[in-house]
Amino acid sequence: MDTRQMRCIVAIAECGSLTRAAERLGLAQPALTQTLNRLEGEIGAKLFERSRRGAALTEAGLAIVDDLRAALAHGDAAAERARAMGAGRAGRLTIGFVTHAVYEVLPRALRRLHVEHPQLDVVLREMSNAEQVDALEGGRIDLALLHPPVPVTARVHERRLGEEAMVVALPADHELAADGCVSMAEIAAHGLVWFPAQQMPLLRTLMLGAFRSAGLDLRVRQDANRTLTVLACVAAGLGWSLLPSSVRSLQHAGVRYAQVRDGAALPSFELAALWLARSRPTFADTFAAMLAD
Repeated sequence: MDTRQMRCIVAIAECGSLTRAAERLGLAQPALTQTLNRLEGEIGAKLFERSRRGAALTEAGLAIVDDLRAALAHGDAAAERARAMGAGRAGRLTIGFVTHAVYEVLPRALRRLHVEHPQLDVVLREMSNAEQVDALEGGRIDLALLHPPVPVTARVHERRLGEEAMVVALPADHELAADGCVSMAEIAAHGLVWFPAQQMPLLRTLMLGAFRSAGLDLRVRQDANRTLTVLACVAAGLGWSLLPSSVRSLQHAGVRYAQVRDGAALPSFELAALWLARSRPTFADTFAAMLAD
């Protein structure tokens, strides 16, 4: 049964008359009658009881009409999607992101993308820095939102999206000084919960170097590859952490945040978008432009 025959059956069922169905389809009634007769002959069952009052579905017709409607709807949707993709209005965009991106940058750009490209299929994957670089170079994501700098061998575009100072995440039951801040010495005394060295090697080196320059030996006591895992470890008393200041919007039981009183030498957390350089514009280019607005 081809699409034209399916449309004929559905039209007759919905109109209740071959005459009205022929008018809807823009066919001559004899041609529609011929199509129905041929199809019933091929199937070996009558689909309609025809009379002067019109055409009513038989049991055989009732058994297939809903399936025909579904098949037509699916086919129409597929055709529309193909037209949209051909016109550059639809497709798929896979975005990798670090937790930091979800506080403000990512939701704002996604809202605009949904408005301007409602048929675009967006896939979101929370990943570490290292995981995103590997996925971007392997073609498993189209755009990465991560903390630069990172080593990338593929040819990519990069857009810096701003930077944030480091704040301390510490157990909620720790009593702060009158100014509500902590010192670098206090952080060093409690040790650090932080991301594995391979995730942000340069930032880690700069951070530890700032402590060494202050005459302090900061030890990373626990590695954790996601921000929520870092916070869970802090709440468990495994150490303190240094995170982007926007982490304050992420409330976690057993954790509080504080400024570093003497932390002017600490590096900042930057956020950047990386996407593969292609010979023609892609949705990754479109989304990167939205991230910067």
